[in-house]
Amino acid sequence: MKKLAVFVTLLLAVTVIMAQGVKDKNGPQITFKENLHDYGEIYVAGDGTYEFVFTNTGNEPLILSKPRSSCGCTVPSWPKEPILPGEDNKIKVTYNTHKAGAFNKTVTVYSNAVNKTAIVLRIKGKVVQKPAEALPEKEASLGATPVNK
Repeated sequence: MKKLAVFVTLLLAVTVIMAQGVKDKNGPQITFKENLHDYGEIYVAGDGTYEFVFTNTGNEPLILSKPRSSCGCTVPSWPKEPILPGEDNKIKVTYNTHKAGAFNKTVTVYSNAVNKTAIVLRIKGKVVQKPAEALPEKEASLGATPVNK
């Protein structure tokens, strides 16, 4: 009987401890709609800008610190003011499209979020040359000669 009482007490204690771990944490939480953007093919000197939308799903203000990009060709801009609980905002990432070729770059976003203090956003695609524009050709007249006036 003593063993059963000890077992039930232990089981109850483990259940209480597990329930506390599952409970939502207090504090800001950051949730992105997507972490990857594929540009596909874009032209040289084209618009390499994309906005990653996120929400503060926590219960305290979210503060972002300076995001870091994987190279100088990718420039992030972010909100400097705190994002209140339930609010949406954007991190704008601009890729320099002045050089042709495939790219796969990252931006790491740091914040005071309790669910993830660092989140990696990724952009990829291929910068291609714009096709040369051909001038329309004039059709040859059938034996007609120009008239001078």
